[in-house]
Amino acid sequence: MDIEVRIRGFMMDPATNMPIIVLKDISSDAVMPIWVGFFEAKAISDEIDKTAASRPMTHDLTRNLFRHLNATLERVVINGLFNETFFATLCLRQGDEDLVVDARPSDAIALALRADCPIYVAEHVLESAKLQSTGTAEGPSAEQLRWFEGLNDEDMGRYKM
Repeated sequence: MDIEVRIRGFMMDPATNMPIIVLKDISSDAVMPIWVGFFEAKAISDEIDKTAASRPMTHDLTRNLFRHLNATLERVVINGLFNETFFATLCLRQGDEDLVVDARPSDAIALALRADCPIYVAEHVLESAKLQSTGTAEGPSAEQLRWFEGLNDEDMGRYKM
């Protein structure tokens, strides 16, 4: 089962100084952080803020290609978590055909915002991300993420690029 989420905010990870996209289940208080690169965070932040570049950026180009190919981005799904790396798919409709394309979650989210389509997380991914407790160099442990649980709306404010 896929769970619809929305972007709750942007933050900086105090341990790694990397941007975090905070996704929130629309029907519960569950949140899921996804660490992304600075350029990916900027692409998402610019679309949230409706900041237009003088030339189409990569996600704008992709959206324009979808339009010119008469394809519609119906939804994006963050559907995998392997070795602390998230995976996603773009679910497109072109005429009578449904298409599924692999994508990085940050790219999928940036495109979802541009296409005004919903973002989903597979239930098993949300549960894995909440329960993950390995704590390696690539990612923090569940214990290290305890600071995340008590954040209020001000703390969870959008990260400005």
